[in-house]
Amino acid sequence: MWYQHLFQTERGRECLSLYRNDLCRMLWEQWSPDWAFDDDTFQRTAASFDNPDFVEVVIHCYRFHAGLADGDPGLSDLECRLAEKPAVRVPAVTLDGTSDPLKPGGTAHHASMFENRHAHRVVRSGHALPHEAPEAFAEAVLTVRSWVEAR
Repeated sequence: MWYQHLFQTERGRECLSLYRNDLCRMLWEQWSPDWAFDDDTFQRTAASFDNPDFVEVVIHCYRFHAGLADGDPGLSDLECRLAEKPAVRVPAVTLDGTSDPLKPGGTAHHASMFENRHAHRVVRSGHALPHEAPEAFAEAVLTVRSWVEAR
């Protein structure tokens, strides 16, 4: 989680601005240690890092989550509602990757937040679950679809 602290500083903004591809590639490797993605896969996503708003959006996001930047005032009512941690009222399948370092211990303990049909699955993956475990990801989507169609 070192990068979260880095992004709170102007040095972090400069680092992301100057070395965004190198930094993001390093984070991909850390977040998904078992995923042997190739350079073409990374480069297809890296093109989005050239968006002129990329650095400001990333820095603001991390600072907002650390309480160091204001959110959009137009969304404050929604933020207040979400802060109450309302129940999830739609059918859902939640997935945890076995090698995802951003969610140590997984998210199974969130099961009580679901009021509707819910399943929790653990799959061999890091943080980029749709890329690393596309079959499990698709199966989760199809499971929810089958639950909705059965109503």
